[in-house]
Amino acid sequence: MSEKDRLTPEEALEIVNDQKRGHLKIFLGYAPGVGKTYSMLNEANRRYKRGKDIVIGYVESHQRAETDSQIGSLEIIPRRNILYNGMSMEEMDTDAIIERSPQVVLVDELAHTNVPGSKYAKRYEDVEEILNHGIDVISTLNVQHLESLNDMVYDITGIKVRETIPDIVVEKADEIVVVDITPDALQKRLKRGSVYKLDKVDQALKNFFRKGNLNALREIALRQTAEEVDEDMLEYMNEHGIKDNWQVAEKVLVCISTGKSATKLIRIGARLSKRFKCDWYVASVKCTNVFAPRYKKEHKETLDKYFALAKQLGAETAELIGESISGELAKFAQEKHITQIIVGHSARTTLETFLRGSTITRLLKKTKNIAVYVIPNDK
Repeated sequence: MSEKDRLTPEEALEIVNDQKRGHLKIFLGYAPGVGKTYSMLNEANRRYKRGKDIVIGYVESHQRAETDSQIGSLEIIPRRNILYNGMSMEEMDTDAIIERSPQVVLVDELAHTNVPGSKYAKRYEDVEEILNHGIDVISTLNVQHLESLNDMVYDITGIKVRETIPDIVVEKADEIVVVDITPDALQKRLKRGSVYKLDKVDQALKNFFRKGNLNALREIALRQTAEEVDEDMLEYMNEHGIKDNWQVAEKVLVCISTGKSATKLIRIGARLSKRFKCDWYVASVKCTNVFAPRYKKEHKETLDKYFALAKQLGAETAELIGESISGELAKFAQEKHITQIIVGHSARTTLETFLRGSTITRLLKKTKNIAVYVIPNDK
């Protein structure tokens, strides 16, 4: 092993700590009542029957009979009493969990704010300490509690979520499971009194549990999980040196030059990405080939105008540089795991095609498992 490849003491310590760290699994939902706690308890009981040492650190059943019934024979770590403003409040006893040292602990409501006087201000901080002691944690979370989504959730629901959790907590989770039911089913569950007491149902249906709100929050939860899965897949592919394009999620690349058809191509890309609800990119190549036209100031100004339109429509833009236009585009498509490419019909003269070949033909040869759409140029 060369000196360059040798780990620093800090890097080695980080690897050791990661190996000791417990496994975090999160049941993620889009609203109260979708069944996160029930699902968590259901899994816990299955593990318990298989002989796992699993305990309840904190579970909030909200007096839901179905949830209470799932506790079964699971051991419950007594909560800690904290005196606050003359009242005795209950919080999870983190120290008692660590002393008990089970294989797995259930910790409900990850974004919960602890009572002043607790060891930590937020429950996710308690969970972090438990994980650092090598104990696996299974927890629950609603997507509206993610810090980065706070403003978006307020715009949709008109309700300001006060308890938030840093996105990094979810990003570092080892496993995320979406607990999903349709908004209609959730509203029926609400009307039966299975979520809140019946005297609160009408008010809930008029506010947070409006169908439009639920549909929007559900899509946010599914998208959030899809992003986490996509990151995990890319990490796996990089670790295993996989270069092929796995078409798990659509990604669109629009290839433009300084020609007039660029605007048309960008708009087509925007419509296609909207149809697939996916990420999309607009790229141009500054060609250094000896036979390529000279790159002038007006070319840069034109491209800047096209890139501004692309960004306005939600695309990421990239100005690439290389001797081969098709080569640079193919390399970019591979790096970004593109599934659909949009190009304009070649505007090269017969002589230019003879000297430099066809970009589209070369691009087709260099891309694998990617659909390429060739769009007629504007006249």
